[in-house]
Amino acid sequence: MTAPRLKVLEVHIHERPVVLRLPFRFGVVTLKECPQAFARVLVDVEGHGEAWGMAGEALAPKWFDKSPALSNDDNLDQLRTSLRLAAEAYMAAGPLTAFDLYRTRYPDQMSEGAAAGLPPLAAGYGQALIDRAILDAACMSTISTFSAAIQSNLPGITTDLTPDLAGFAVDEFLAGLTPLQQVAARHTVGMIDPLTAADQSPGERLDDGLPETLEEVIAAYGTRHFKIKITGDVDEDTERLARVAATLDGISEPYVASIDGNEQYQSQDGVLALFSRLDAAKQPALQRFLASTSYIEQPINRAVSLETPVHEIAKRAPLIIDESDGTIDAFPAHRALGYSGVSSKTCKGFYKSILNAARCVKWNAEADGRSYFLSGEDLTCQAGVALQQDLALVALLGIDHVERNGHHYTLGMSAAPAEEQRRFLTSFPDLYRDVGGVTCARIENGQMSTKSILAGLGWGSAEAPDWTVMEMPMTYGGSL
Repeated sequence: MTAPRLKVLEVHIHERPVVLRLPFRFGVVTLKECPQAFARVLVDVEGHGEAWGMAGEALAPKWFDKSPALSNDDNLDQLRTSLRLAAEAYMAAGPLTAFDLYRTRYPDQMSEGAAAGLPPLAAGYGQALIDRAILDAACMSTISTFSAAIQSNLPGITTDLTPDLAGFAVDEFLAGLTPLQQVAARHTVGMIDPLTAADQSPGERLDDGLPETLEEVIAAYGTRHFKIKITGDVDEDTERLARVAATLDGISEPYVASIDGNEQYQSQDGVLALFSRLDAAKQPALQRFLASTSYIEQPINRAVSLETPVHEIAKRAPLIIDESDGTIDAFPAHRALGYSGVSSKTCKGFYKSILNAARCVKWNAEADGRSYFLSGEDLTCQAGVALQQDLALVALLGIDHVERNGHHYTLGMSAAPAEEQRRFLTSFPDLYRDVGGVTCARIENGQMSTKSILAGLGWGSAEAPDWTVMEMPMTYGGSL
């Protein structure tokens, strides 16, 4: 189809405070609260009329920029700056296709973000959130589901930003995407998460109806996919992985694991030393864990990742980039260093995920001896529109298991009013369940259903948050 042009008429950025039920340690931070940002946009689509669209994403500190010199509040302000830059630019832009809004803005978004002291990941956050709301509005205006919109290339995706894909049949690739009806939830094991009941002190339990230990997660959800965070300290990581492996060894069926370095190692040698220690332990459970490890995520610090080949590590397991994936050309640059994969995260932009998926198709057809892939990773996607949009994206891209951590570290939609929770539970009964009066994610036999979110018009937006009870730190055009 010919992608319609559209004009952004209003942009409203809302925020909702969210307190975690369990502390989540990853990288250099232990997270105890994580506000959520929402974008709401009004778009006029030529030939179809006006419609509202929405998107949600965590405002997560100490991931986009891990500088110890910055406080959590500093990190949140960085993301708000990125949102402001994107919103102002999109409001000023003339009618363009949805993708051309992103494409023509992208270079200035990155350069203006850099001038404001934002690293690439933070600079891209504003577009990543608002682009989703724009596409949701375009779907509503044209009466399209998310899957149909991408399959027909409603946004007008091209390879103009990705010259390495020149000549690639984008429309044919998009038309061939077939969404999965369910996606396995990969459980995150944070650095301080209790593994068994013995890890919890008396009086430490929440008893809020959700599992708290790794053993309980396995029993409650039937989970068979796991992601384990490590610290960058060989001794500590060896001990932690051995304990996790011993816990997972209680699963009689096969399981799949990934190791997330969260860029805590500064060299390839450190990661190789870790694997040498793990091999030397000769523990059956640990050896089973290593044999079950499908990939290693971002072990090397982003500051040196483009100077650090990882071919030797890749002999042990494929590697993917995550924090190093700050720009549209990051994946091909890291491919030359030995990386085979890249994470899909809505906080990094769905256009990037789609174009990286196209790269995998192109490179796998070249048959250079490596298998290229996208993994699905999380940034505390909280129940509601954020979870729904990310699930819809990974399902459409055929990613059959995705890291899910928001449902574990937060108590479902408890931060939302009861009536909002009820509406989401009613509209998405295959994705949510009631836990003590709180709408929480539904995981059965390790799987999350995508049927209801894929069937509805728009991008997982059949229900809207209660905008009236949220903070609105930014508004451009009109009023609500």
